Amino acid sequence: MGRIFEVRKSTMFARWDRMAKQFTRVGKEIVIAVKAGGPDPATNPALRRCFQNAKAVNMPKDRVEAAIKRAMGKELANYDEILYEGYGPHGVAILVETATDNHVRTVANVKSHFNKGGGTLGNSGSVSFQFKKMGVFRLHPEGLDAEEMELELIDFGLEELGESTGENGEDILVVRCAFTDFGNMQKALEDKGITPISAELEWIPTTTVPVNDEQAEDVSKLIERLEQDEDVQKVFHNMA
Repeated sequence: MGRIFEVRKSTMFARWDRMAKQFTRVGKEIVIAVKAGGPDPATNPALRRCFQNAKAVNMPKDRVEAAIKRAMGKELANYDEILYEGYGPHGVAILVETATDNHVRTVANVKSHFNKGGGTLGNSGSVSFQFKKMGVFRLHPEGLDAEEMELELIDFGLEELGESTGENGEDILVVRCAFTDFGNMQKALEDKGITPISAELEWIPTTTVPVNDEQAEDVSKLIERLEQDEDVQKVFHNMA
């Protein structure tokens, strides 16, 4: 019984750590959105996107409101969004999106994570050419006709429409558009009364690197190290 309890406790703590990281990430996104476009979601599409993503990770309403208040305060430092590029073990390309108020700390930490994880931090442009930045909307498929949606959304920049599986095994409809069409697609979905599960800007690999299970574990350890850093928002890779 003791062993089972320890395993359950470890799983529970890991879930809490992951949730806390998600709240911190979305909180920073809210701060950045408010400072750039104001606190009114009606006139700030970036903030509306943040609200959708906060709901997707079950972020409490008071945490969302607190992030908005922090952004409105003059004492809060601005976050700069910086993209770091590098290679992990076995030639896997990795992009690291950060939001930081201290560039020196962030680059030192990111470089250390790459080195300790068997990778190498590269220069700007050394990896990003292998990815395409896209808007990615995840939707509940109930009541939606995929073929009909494809025809309706193509005028708003739709490039890909497919299916995926959520964290809890549920079916998800995935809409992808070019980065520059993100606002058009967001408005098109809103006009149709569709509320996305999440709305993200993601780096989608144009080429992938095949790896075996052991190699994938090596890369995953580096990605996990990066994701645990307080300044890191998201990590993307081209591991097949």
